[in-house]
Amino acid sequence: MRKIISSTYVSLDGVIENPQDWTSAYFQDEAAAYARDLLFSCGALLMGRRTFDGFSQAWPAMEEATGDFGVRMNNLPHYVVSDSLRKPGWGDTTAIPRAAAVSEITKLKEQDGQDILQYGFGPVSRTLVENGLLDELRLWIHPVLVGPGAAEGLLNVHDFSATFELADTKVFKTGVIVATYVPTAQ
Repeated sequence: MRKIISSTYVSLDGVIENPQDWTSAYFQDEAAAYARDLLFSCGALLMGRRTFDGFSQAWPAMEEATGDFGVRMNNLPHYVVSDSLRKPGWGDTTAIPRAAAVSEITKLKEQDGQDILQYGFGPVSRTLVENGLLDELRLWIHPVLVGPGAAEGLLNVHDFSATFELADTKVFKTGVIVATYVPTAQ
């Protein structure tokens, strides 16, 4: 069975939104190698609509600058949980209606192949956790406080709780810590 791995950038004050604004100074060789290994260990991308909108606009133009990483991002099968997406227009993209998300994602996990990668933590991640479908949560903890004005943070979840167990850590010279957690039985 394939695993679903959520890979999420987070600041010290729990912000996950707009990571391009506060992570670039910390994305050096170690982080790039780790991100590459993770992407190439997976055979599909799973995302919500907001992540899809950002990725589908950015990655086609970044392929030349990022080489085989960008090629992989653009050519992996993409699965988007969305009720409104009609014409995805980014490579091999399949829209999954919200009402069918749990059953369709369960089927994806049961298929042979490499793991499934999800970037960010939002409504799709919550659905995965609530239904026992998320296998790993990798938090890339950045040594930065984003501060007031940050619209959304991982720690600002309402009406939702889950417990995790630390499975691994990786510390980069820049101070970024990748903490890998696995869900614990409730």
